[in-house]
Amino acid sequence: MSDLLEIDGSQKSGSGTILRMSVALAAIVNQPLHIFRIREKRTQPGLRPQHLEAVMTAARICQAEVKGAKLGSRELWFTPHEIRGGEIHAEIGTAGSIPMLLLAVLPMCAYAESPVHLHVSRGGTDVKNAPTTNYLRNVLLPLLTRMGLKASVTVHKYGYFPKGMGEVTLDVEPCPKLQPIKLEKFGNLQRIRGVSVCTFLTERRVAERQAVMANERLRSASLQADIAIVNDTSNPLQKGSSLLLWAETDAGVLLGGDSIGEIGKPSEVVGREAAESLLKELQAKPTVDTHISDMLVPYMALAEGNSSYFCRLVTEHLDANIWLAQEILRRRFHVSKVGNLYRVETEKS
Repeated sequence: MSDLLEIDGSQKSGSGTILRMSVALAAIVNQPLHIFRIREKRTQPGLRPQHLEAVMTAARICQAEVKGAKLGSRELWFTPHEIRGGEIHAEIGTAGSIPMLLLAVLPMCAYAESPVHLHVSRGGTDVKNAPTTNYLRNVLLPLLTRMGLKASVTVHKYGYFPKGMGEVTLDVEPCPKLQPIKLEKFGNLQRIRGVSVCTFLTERRVAERQAVMANERLRSASLQADIAIVNDTSNPLQKGSSLLLWAETDAGVLLGGDSIGEIGKPSEVVGREAAESLLKELQAKPTVDTHISDMLVPYMALAEGNSSYFCRLVTEHLDANIWLAQEILRRRFHVSKVGNLYRVETEKS
């Protein structure tokens, strides 16, 4: 095993993103990791339940030895071994984001010896400050399929703040040689689709109202979305809702925008927020949206050959992920301003 990776978790965004990606990349390169000052810039620094479970799930996938893994810990040692795959179980126990846990382990799963079947319970499928599960299913995973990574997410129970209680499975086929992805042209808009979900709120027509308002806002820009209505009854313990919209172009571009329902937040606000999020992207005409821009970084860094895309913002998460990919994988990225967009590319491997 190689030298110890030393990562300062307060660098760049100072968020849980640095922790999650550091653990994943350390497992892939099979190097021990020491990460300190974890989530230093957050109001509640250190490991929260969802971060702790992400670390422990990663440890189960790669037989890692872990020290310092406890709630509130700001320092962690993670010593990975073989990424074996197989049947893995995780339980968050709060409304902590299941999609963020999946994002932490998905890059590792590509390098597993056998297919991974990860079952995650008692978490949030659709919560604030995280992508929705439907965003992973309809935006991220289709893009990763083009890079050769076959993965699917199945929602058994939707889960929302404050109780969570959501349940999901992730299935991944190993793909040790990722292909580069090049998204150089926006192309022509072909269609806009969506999924509007509500759980035990059918009588209030929450999913329909979200969809109606989203299309009302889109029509003001002469656009229309085909939105699937899901009146869900999977989780009687936690009512909630979400809306995802995504646009597809003839150049293979996928842009997403989503919003989460909350207690006291009208369904119409959820619909308008999702539509306005997507319209910001469509007006700028990037080739990835601002959320997927940072999620793609580890896969681009691991892929053989040159990858590139255009985004409208360099977010703190994008900046942090590029920094980490360069620190751990020694893969160089180049970011340049082109008109009103930013071009992000890997240097040739």
